[in-house]
Amino acid sequence: MKILVTGFDPFGDDLINPAIEAVKQLPDEISGAEIIKLEIPTKFNVSAQAVHDAIEQHQPDYVLNIGQAGGRFALTPERIAINLDDGRIEDNAGYQPFNHTIHEDGQTAYFTQLPVKAMAQAIREAGLPAEVSNTAGTYVCNHIMYQVQYMRDKEFPQIKAGFMHIPFLPEQVTSRPETPSLSLADDVRGISAALSAIVARDGQADVMTVEGKTH
Repeated sequence: MKILVTGFDPFGDDLINPAIEAVKQLPDEISGAEIIKLEIPTKFNVSAQAVHDAIEQHQPDYVLNIGQAGGRFALTPERIAINLDDGRIEDNAGYQPFNHTIHEDGQTAYFTQLPVKAMAQAIREAGLPAEVSNTAGTYVCNHIMYQVQYMRDKEFPQIKAGFMHIPFLPEQVTSRPETPSLSLADDVRGISAALSAIVARDGQADVMTVEGKTH
């Protein structure tokens, strides 16, 4: 089994992005699965092509994109991606879309094929905070999650794909009072636990645990 794991480069005012830093430190093999690591740019119009090229080259069974979610306290596997780009800030190419449809012939939204409840459960069992998220936002994180689902819909039906957000690193919150953070070592441990859950649930439905939200 092959799992392609991607992480974004730094964006905005931050000089570091926990996503790519954690991805770079992942083991090359987890639970018998080969882990293929890829850095992708925080750019709406470039990131998808980088992932597309890697899928063509490596032919992975799974794709897990990792992104930073400043302000969240937990590692959060994403349940759904929506067909909308609406940038709060410019991306690293200076592009800031407003109410932009990603693909006119794409679905309004795509649900992940990853066992997000099992992933969250495995992360918590590793001693780290985790919960299933029902919104990946409208920035480049949602964009890449949607784009990979679109690729699966139109070109690569054999893959299963999804996204997970991780919190700021401690060094990113020194000037952000009362903002949660997680160490890089814990990020790596949490992502590894999530990947182990993906392998363990291969060919099976997700676990039946409560991960819903009231609002």
